Amino acid sequence: MFKTKKEIVFVILAGIFITNAVVAELIGGKLIHVGPFVMSIGILPWPIVFLTTDLINEYFGEKGVKKLSFITACLIAYAFIILFMAIVVPAAKGISPVSDEQFQAVFGQSMWIIVGSLIAFMASQLIDVWMFWFFKKRTGEKKIWLRATGSTVISQLFDSFIVLGIAFWLPGKIDFDTFISSGLTGYLFKLSVAILLTPLIYAGHHLIKKYLEGDDIKND
Repeated sequence: MFKTKKEIVFVILAGIFITNAVVAELIGGKLIHVGPFVMSIGILPWPIVFLTTDLINEYFGEKGVKKLSFITACLIAYAFIILFMAIVVPAAKGISPVSDEQFQAVFGQSMWIIVGSLIAFMASQLIDVWMFWFFKKRTGEKKIWLRATGSTVISQLFDSFIVLGIAFWLPGKIDFDTFISSGLTGYLFKLSVAILLTPLIYAGHHLIKKYLEGDDIKND
C-alpha cells in the first residue's frame, strides 16, 4: 500500500494534523474563562497542529504543508456543510435524545464563525510556512527550536486576532476591549504551549529521522 516509510510518516502526521484542525474549528464557538480573561475552547487542540506543522515542514517541505493546509481547509468547509444539513433535517419528536434546539445550540455556529475560522486557519498556516523557511534558510539544520517557535510566534499572533475579530467582534458579540483581551489571552496561551512543546518537536524529529534511516528523506 505504501511504497516508502516516508509515505507512512506523512499519512500519520497528516491524519493528526487534520483531525485536530477540524475538531478545533468545530468547538471554537464556545468561549471559556481563563482567570479574569476569556478565550475560545477551540485553542486547546492547536498545540498539536503546531507540532505536526513543524514536523511536516522539516520532512516534506513548504509544498507539503501548503497542500495539506488547503486540503484541511476544504475538509473544514465540508464539515460545516454536513453540520448545516444535519441542523436543517428535523429531529424525530419524542424519540431523538437530542432536540433540534439543543443540536442547534451546540453545532449551529454562525456564518461569521465559519468564515473567520477558515480565513484565520489559512492565513496563519501560510505565514507559519513562510516564517519557518525564512529561519531555516538562515540556520540550516541547526536551531530547530528557533524555526519551530519563531514561526508559531508570528503566525499565531495573526490567527488569534483574525478569528476573534471576524467571528465575534465584527458581528457585535463582544466589545473591543474583550476582543483585545481575549486575543492576547489566546495568543499567550498558544505561545506558552508552543514553547513547552519544544522538547516534543526534538523528540519527534529524532524518532522520524531514526525511522527513515535507509529511506529517501529528501524533501519533495
